[in-house]
Parts: sequence; C-alpha cells; structure tokens
Amino acid sequence: MSKTLTQRPTVFEAYERSLKGPKVDEKVWDFQIIPQTAKRLKEKHGIVMDKRKMIPDDPDLLKRLYEAGLEMLVECGIYNIDTGRVIHWSKDEVLMGVATAPRRCRIGEGPLHSRVMTSRIGNDPTPPIVQGGPTGAPCNEEHFFGIHESYAKEGIVDCIVDGVLATVNGYNPAPDSPWEVLAGRQEAMMVRMAQAKCGRSGMGL
Repeated sequence: MSKTLTQRPTVFEAYERSLKGPKVDEKVWDFQIIPQTAKRLKEKHGIVMDKRKMIPDDPDLLKRLYEAGLEMLVECGIYNIDTGRVIHWSKDEVLMGVATAPRRCRIGEGPLHSRVMTSRIGNDPTPPIVQGGPTGAPCNEEHFFGIHESYAKEGIVDCIVDGVLATVNGYNPAPDSPWEVLAGRQEAMMVRMAQAKCGRSGMGL
C-alpha cells in the first residue's frame, strides 16, 4: 500500500467523484462493461466454480476470487445511477477501506435480543448472523404484519430484513410521493409491533 495514503477517502470525496467521473450509459455498464470484464478476469485468474458447492472452500480458489474481485472493482469502479457516472478508486484506496472497515457491530438493542455481527473468513467456525424476512420484496398490505410475525417467532432468526408494502391504505406508495413516506413509517411500525408480540422488542431491524 502507498505510504502517502494515510486515510480512507471520505463520503465527500465519493460524492465529488460521482459528479465528475466518466459518463457511461447504464445499459452499456450493465450489459457490456460488467459482464465482459467479469468474463475476462475469470479466465485470467483461472476461476472454475464447482456447481456442486454453493460456497467455495478451496483456499487457493478463494484467493483468486479475491484478487479478481479487487481487480474488477479498481478497473470498473462503482456506477452511480443518479448521475450516470463512474466512481473510480485506486487499488490503494480500496485496500485502505478494507483495512479500516469496522470488524464488528451490534444489531438491535439490549442483551437478550440484540446480536453482534462480526467479520468472517473462509471456513470460519463462527456461526453467521441469520437475517429473516422478505428482504425488500413487495408484501400484501393485509398480510404484512403476519408475514413478519412468522419470522420473529423463529428462534434461529437473529434480525429481520423487512419487506415493503405493495399498497398503503389502498394507495400505491410511488417514489417521491407522500404515500411512500407513509408506507415506510407503517412498515417500521408493523415490524416493531410483530417483534414485540413475539417478545423480541430488542430484535434488530
């Protein structure tokens, strides 16, 4: 890592790069740049996945996957849909971000139902956090509460990643509308109520 790089880039630097980075059409990014780069780096690093294993555990393969991923991030950057521009980071900046990233965080509140999420490595014996929920999928307004209650009841579930209301009071919660704001409020309230009903008020959301 470069000796001149002493701190990771700030959110302000990321914002400026999202305004000044190379202009790229979203379809070109999605259907040309990303798949073509991934294919080339897959061949370069000799990555062959065993379809019988969902999660690879071979140390050498894991190393090559990491190297390919790092190279792809540095080469392609990050696409900002709102500005239609690419945010580029140098290899040193990416590695600095990885080195200074938090290694643990607490999800939820209180000693009973909160959970500590820690960074894990390949073949790590530490059990992962189990996140339950529709995870952003649209949910029927009538059944929203019951769906999330069913997740909160399961002891194996550590925290909930909620779904979204397909309608709120019968209306479409379209982006940038007052109904969208109400839907977000209703979603949070109903999930919290579902957790409380199951005796898991401190559960993460």
